[in-house]
Amino acid sequence: MFSSWKRLAIPVVGLALILIAIAEARGAGRSERSRPATTAETPAATRILAEGRLTTYPGAQVVVGTDARGTVARLLVEEKQAVKKGALLAELRADDLRASLAEARARVAEAEADLRLYEVEVERAERLVAQQVESTQTADRARRNRDAGQARLATARAAVDRLQAELAKTRITAPIDGVVVARQTEAGETIEVGAPVVTLADLARVRVEAEVDEYDAGRVALGAPVVVRAEGYERSWQGRVEEIPDTVSGRRLKPQDPGKPTDTRVLLVKVALAEPTPLKLGQRVEVEIGSR
Repeated sequence: MFSSWKRLAIPVVGLALILIAIAEARGAGRSERSRPATTAETPAATRILAEGRLTTYPGAQVVVGTDARGTVARLLVEEKQAVKKGALLAELRADDLRASLAEARARVAEAEADLRLYEVEVERAERLVAQQVESTQTADRARRNRDAGQARLATARAAVDRLQAELAKTRITAPIDGVVVARQTEAGETIEVGAPVVTLADLARVRVEAEVDEYDAGRVALGAPVVVRAEGYERSWQGRVEEIPDTVSGRRLKPQDPGKPTDTRVLLVKVALAEPTPLKLGQRVEVEIGSR
């Protein structure tokens, strides 16, 4: 009887062991499927994609205008021409100002000659008064003429200074080193005060201004690596986040994806480029901001 029970128990125990092994295998499969993504997938989840454009640093692009109204006599630069700070860019017609300046300088010379005469008369009158040959009224009159002559000379010199300043406004010079990226006028045109003449840009001081969606603002970090791409180029360029503003603003670029809303708020993140690029100012680019 014992041997019969033993023969029956052995298959039962074997079946139980097989069922336990199957259950453990299924549990391991479920655990593997419910396990979180590996760390290798994390960087892809933290990347931020945005659109932007190539801009200059503050002060590296200037629209040069005029402080005087007049006709452009000469425009001395062409687009793409490199210029140095202080170089003459354009000149307005100023024949009348030059004539007025010459007249004012002549008045200065006349006032200086009168003043020299008055100084001599004061010395003579004071000497005669001391010798009791003339009355003090003669000396007073001579001093009054001298003082009036000094005032006329000061007025004449002020007129010269004013005309020189007005004449200087007709010469439009470069405020920075840069390249002429646009000409807004031509020789022969009459322009008003403040009218733009040329636009200068220092093309060695450029960066990318990326429009990051405001909902991704908390994920952007200073120093984070950035990859910049542009249509028409087979390669990309490296950069880093160098400035994060404290405010969001309206979107400036129209999204290329028609499915994206155009009225969203964005964070204008500034990206420093690690290398020169052939990109043009204002060109649209795509940026991929990684985790630091």
